[in-house]
Amino acid sequence: MSMERDLGWEVSEAEARALIEDYKFRELSPAVRFGTASDRYAGWIGQIYPEHYEKEVTSRNRKLGGNTFKERTVPIQSVVDYFEHFGVLELDFTYYRTLLDPDGEPTNNFFVLEQYASLAPENAQFLLKAPQSCFTRTLRRSRGGEVSYTENPEFLDAEIYVTRFLEPAISILGDRLIGIIFEQSYQRVSDSPPFEQHLAELDAFFADIPESVQSHIEIRSPHLLTPPYFGWLESRGVGFVFSHWTWLPALRAQWKQCGGRFSAADGNAIVRLLTPLRLSYAKAYAQAHPFDKPVDAIVNSTGGKDMILDVTALAFQASSQKATLNIIANNRAWGNSPKLAQAVATSLLDFS
Repeated sequence: MSMERDLGWEVSEAEARALIEDYKFRELSPAVRFGTASDRYAGWIGQIYPEHYEKEVTSRNRKLGGNTFKERTVPIQSVVDYFEHFGVLELDFTYYRTLLDPDGEPTNNFFVLEQYASLAPENAQFLLKAPQSCFTRTLRRSRGGEVSYTENPEFLDAEIYVTRFLEPAISILGDRLIGIIFEQSYQRVSDSPPFEQHLAELDAFFADIPESVQSHIEIRSPHLLTPPYFGWLESRGVGFVFSHWTWLPALRAQWKQCGGRFSAADGNAIVRLLTPLRLSYAKAYAQAHPFDKPVDAIVNSTGGKDMILDVTALAFQASSQKATLNIIANNRAWGNSPKLAQAVATSLLDFS
């Protein structure tokens, strides 16, 4: 990816560096919008959250990969402080449950999203993860230590998606909802349907849902990233999510695969920095926990440096094509999301 070095910085270089040092990413450039995947990490206290939140932290234990981790979170009220630093927030909890149940009654996720909406400022912008029940072909179940996979009867059911998720999400967030991310989990080639069937299923689903909120798709199966797929995205105006994730190609390779074009009809593009390449979720989580500082093994690695450079180049490409790049940082990709955003912003400024 070449670097067209014009991001239209809205402040001087000295002012930009001061803002970046203070984790203030909102007013840097109209070509990029910084955000994170989830937001309530106590490890960010002293960075974007004031020290008083230390008295309001709640904790729970999480078992993952044979280890037990203490997860420390700040209250939802911290979203006010979050949006003093970031321009967009990706909420992941909506991936695990719809907003309304089959009887049309609000689920707990509905009420949590209402809390975010009531507390966030008017200029807040949100990306929501679509429920996995609407976009995952098979569901993973674990019982007694045994893992099994079953066919998902709600897979690509447009009516369920619209009535139990999209419409209530719009009613809660209004125009502060700028996009929906559809994540399709990794599938081996042997477990995937024929490509023509896969594309036909996607086309039927997206033909049946409203275009009132921009849709973006994150496909985690490399063998499905083909020229016909990218052509379909462009024809439908659906965004391709550039994802720095375990088993996907590097971002620069994804850029070549998509033909060097952004496909979202509304001019927004999304890059999600999730995990180091070739590192599983459990190992990436263990390496990054407790998410309060960068991990030297990532920062000083070739892969970590390449990730920063690739996002930098992607931002310049977005600017040259009059698109806005939403850069979503995850703790697991760097050790600490605010520091990852800081590293990317500094790189953008250095190359400008």
